[in-house]
Amino acid sequence: MSKHTTSTSAARQASKPIVFCDFDGTVTLADVTDRILEELADPSWRELEAAWVSGMIGSRECLERQMALVNASSRQLNSLIDSIAIDPGFASFYTHVEKRGLPFYILSDGFDYVVRRILRRVGADGELRNGKHLFTSAMRLEGNRVRVSFPHDAKVCEHGCATCKAAIIRRLKRGHQPVIFVGDGLSDRFAVEESDLIFAKKQLLSHCRKNKIACLPFETFGEIEATLAELFGTEANRKQKSSKPLGIGTHTRVSFAD
Repeated sequence: MSKHTTSTSAARQASKPIVFCDFDGTVTLADVTDRILEELADPSWRELEAAWVSGMIGSRECLERQMALVNASSRQLNSLIDSIAIDPGFASFYTHVEKRGLPFYILSDGFDYVVRRILRRVGADGELRNGKHLFTSAMRLEGNRVRVSFPHDAKVCEHGCATCKAAIIRRLKRGHQPVIFVGDGLSDRFAVEESDLIFAKKQLLSHCRKNKIACLPFETFGEIEATLAELFGTEANRKQKSSKPLGIGTHTRVSFAD
C-alpha cells in the first residue's frame, strides 16, 4: 500500500465528522453481486457489465437487466451469501465509530436482502440494519427469480446510478465536516466528489489516482480505524498527539510514494 502524507491540520478543528461506506468489495472481501451473477446467472450478464464499465448504461439499468438473468432458489442464494468473507477489521471499526458517536451510513448499489444478512454476522443492528442508515437497491425472491427495485436512485441522477450516493451524501452531510467516504469500486466514483476525506482501494483507488483526487489508500478497516482514532480520538489523546498533526481539508491533499 502506498505511503501518504497530509498537508493541513484542519481535522483537529473539525467537530462533526460523518462516515459513509460502500458495501460490496469494501465491507465484504468480494463483490457479492458479482458472485451471484457468476454462479447463478446466465453468462450474458458480462455483456451488460461491459456496457456499464464503458459508460454506455448506468448501474441501475445494468443491475436491473443482470438480475433478471438470475435463476436460483432461496437456499442457493442464502448459501452463497453466507459464504462471503467480511473484512476482518470491520466489526471493530463499526464498534469504534458507534462508541464515538460518529454517524455511519452504508451506501450501496447492492441489495438490502444481501447487506442485512451479512451485517447480522458482525452484530451490526439498530439504525444500520433497520434501514435508517442503510441505502441500497432492493431485492425480493419470487420462486427462482429475483425481482429488484431502486428506492434511492434519485430521478435526477445524471449518471443513472442504482443508488445515487452523491445525492444521499449531499442531503445528509449538512452540518457535518469532514465528510468521510470509504469505498473500492467504480460505483463510488461520484460519491467521492462530495467527500472531504476518502479511503480508497482497488478500482476506486485507481480512479482517484488517474483523476488526481486526493485519497488515503487502505487494505483493511483496521487501518481506517487507526487513522480515525488519531484524527478524532478523545480530547486527551488529541492533546498527547498534538505534536504529530494529521489534518484534512476539503478533498484532503495526499501525496503518494509508490
